[in-house]
Amino acid sequence: MRAASPAVVPLARDSRPIERRQLTVLFCDLVGSTALSARLDPEDFSAIIADYRRCITEIIASFDGFVARHHGDGAIVCFGYPQAHEDDAERAVQASLALVQAIAALPAKEKLSARVGIATGVAIVGDMSDSAISEEHGILGDTPNLAARLQSLARPGSVVISGRTKTIAGPQFEYLDLGKVEIKGSAKPVAAWQVAGKTTVTSRSHALQSCDVLPLIGRDEEMELILSRWKRAKGGEGQVVLLSGEAGIGKSRLAVALLEQLAREPHIRLQYFCSPQHTDSTLYPVIGEMSRAAGFAHDDSQQAKADKLDALLAQSSTPSEHAALFAEMLSLPSDGRYPPVEVEPQLRREKTLKALGSHIEALARIHPVLMIFEDAHWTDPTSLEFFARAVDLAVNRRLLILVTFRPEFRPSWIGRPHVSELTLHRLTPCDIHSLIEGVVGDRSLPADIRQDIIERTDGIPLFAEEMTKAVLDAEGESDVQRACAAAPTPVVAVPASLQASLMSRLDRLGPAKDVAQVGAAIGREFPHMLLAAVARKPEAELDADLHRLIAAGLLFRQGIPPHASYLFKHALVQDAAYSTLLREPRRALNARIAEILESQFPEIAESQPELLARHYTKADLIAKSAYLWGKAGLRSQERSALIEAAEQLGQALAQLATLPSTPDLRREQIILQVALVNTLMHVKGYGAPETKTAVAQARAFIEQAEQLGESPDDPSLLLSALFGQWIVNFINFDGDAARELASRFLELGEKEGAAVPLLIGHRTMASTLALRGISLKPRRTTMELSPSIAPPNTGD
Repeated sequence: MRAASPAVVPLARDSRPIERRQLTVLFCDLVGSTALSARLDPEDFSAIIADYRRCITEIIASFDGFVARHHGDGAIVCFGYPQAHEDDAERAVQASLALVQAIAALPAKEKLSARVGIATGVAIVGDMSDSAISEEHGILGDTPNLAARLQSLARPGSVVISGRTKTIAGPQFEYLDLGKVEIKGSAKPVAAWQVAGKTTVTSRSHALQSCDVLPLIGRDEEMELILSRWKRAKGGEGQVVLLSGEAGIGKSRLAVALLEQLAREPHIRLQYFCSPQHTDSTLYPVIGEMSRAAGFAHDDSQQAKADKLDALLAQSSTPSEHAALFAEMLSLPSDGRYPPVEVEPQLRREKTLKALGSHIEALARIHPVLMIFEDAHWTDPTSLEFFARAVDLAVNRRLLILVTFRPEFRPSWIGRPHVSELTLHRLTPCDIHSLIEGVVGDRSLPADIRQDIIERTDGIPLFAEEMTKAVLDAEGESDVQRACAAAPTPVVAVPASLQASLMSRLDRLGPAKDVAQVGAAIGREFPHMLLAAVARKPEAELDADLHRLIAAGLLFRQGIPPHASYLFKHALVQDAAYSTLLREPRRALNARIAEILESQFPEIAESQPELLARHYTKADLIAKSAYLWGKAGLRSQERSALIEAAEQLGQALAQLATLPSTPDLRREQIILQVALVNTLMHVKGYGAPETKTAVAQARAFIEQAEQLGESPDDPSLLLSALFGQWIVNFINFDGDAARELASRFLELGEKEGAAVPLLIGHRTMASTLALRGISLKPRRTTMELSPSIAPPNTGD
């Protein structure tokens, strides 16, 4: 079919507010449908389309996506809304592979074939019935268009994805590089990849084992504890280590490091990877481990798989009745090699768990066994029972069990003598800096961007790694510099690889997500009373929402409401919550925050003008924000906070430059530009390019005012500008320019008649003449100059 323009796609879901968010969009097309409709009776063709659509709906639902719209013989599917998942891109690719197979297997008079395109990107999504779009539910943006275009490139029965989707989906799939392709409507070619199938990689930890990884950083003590438990286990004193930590903290990396440490020791390694997509799939991690241990390949026949299982079980002398249970667990058909399993389902479950336990015991008699249960918070109930039995088995056997999980999981084995608890905490800024160095290698990354990454990732190694990669993957350093110039917004946006993970946590909050968005607009830290004033929710409802945010581990609270304050646990969570707001609601929210700060919290407004300035900037109220940035800059300068002053004054001047010119505005520009010159002289140095530029701009503002007959009524502004120009030329050994400026400064000082300007004027002239090697001549002034005046102290 022709790829229609699905830039706005209706969604078959309940009415929801419009949001900006990252989506993975799947576009499925039935190949040759036009010719098929011409050959078949309309009723037969209608039946085929009905079966085709039903197949799509069932497959997509099994991966927790949803069909946004059936479009003729095509369908547009969305992953990441209304509920985001950490693995939306992966789910979309898996669903696509299942989809093309299921459609090809549909019973029809003629064999059917589908092709799929997938793209990941930011889109506007939600109820648009009240907007100019007039869609009850819709997706607006380029991502659906790109998915449709990629679908048109796919061969029948194949799946083509965008480069961003491939990056996020990761090594769990095999890909065929289609190169850069021309996409209609796109300014430049787009990377496209065909999905060739699934790999044996089943988790992040599994993926880490098959690729180059950074050295383990900042986990020496944790590794030492685990190795000490391994030493005990090798001696027959079995151990269990419960390794907990939040997402991205490095649990998988530590597990991989342990495998690296033990690589040369004789031992048996068993790894069980739990999955968020298989929390209801009985014994999913156990089946995966046994399949990998037996060496099953995708193209193996059932007979070949049975032979491989036999070979594996022979190593541990597994009884035939246990082998029969394992074969059934692996969905291998009975071909007579094993005795039949003829027991009730509940008894079969019990026998299977006992057989698995016996298998572990047999392995432990051969060599010490290391069992790793990855992501136990995603395990299915039967596997959890198997894990619990393994903990009991470990007591007197050569067995070390390492269980990794997130804080929300509560294992029942805590407190037992052979069970150790280990919580991974955030890395120090120094460790994160080392991690960034490892990612950057010999490439260049500005120091301010490194610092921004350190501050915003809050010691979470995965966040720091992904943000650094996102910067390095930018098309050029000019992109990075443009991002830097956009301060006070963060230098680096939330990487696409982390968006889904962060949004999935926010989406699980329900109505409390609105409070998270308001808090994110206020800032990383915010007081309860300000939140309550802005959120406009009943007190009981607000308290319930805040409790949910705290329980979810997204906020810290200090104090007791209404005098409490809150802090986002991660800066990136704040960024993700704020990024979902559309531009106009975001502007209105920031304007409301600024107005409430001014009217109800005057002490904050007075002591933190930069806070007000940021909110007015985000609200696009430039006149107010420029005034407040200037006020903040002058205030910082008075308190010798010169680095902050330079940034704040720069913000004020940049915003004033966008406003219509008036006498008052030009006067304000002169005041702030002169203040910036004085600040940069100390921060950057007299001869720095930034100082030279600031001096030239100050003089340009003054000359413009003089031409318009608006000479500053404060002579100190002219004197400061002249002195700045003079010292820059003096430092750069431009004697002629320095002499002219010193002369003008001296004339202005004599005109004023004040002692300080006159003293400085004589000093600048004397220093200039000494620089040029010209003897001093008496001037008709009220001061005598020594024939040997030293140059000014112009050190930084």
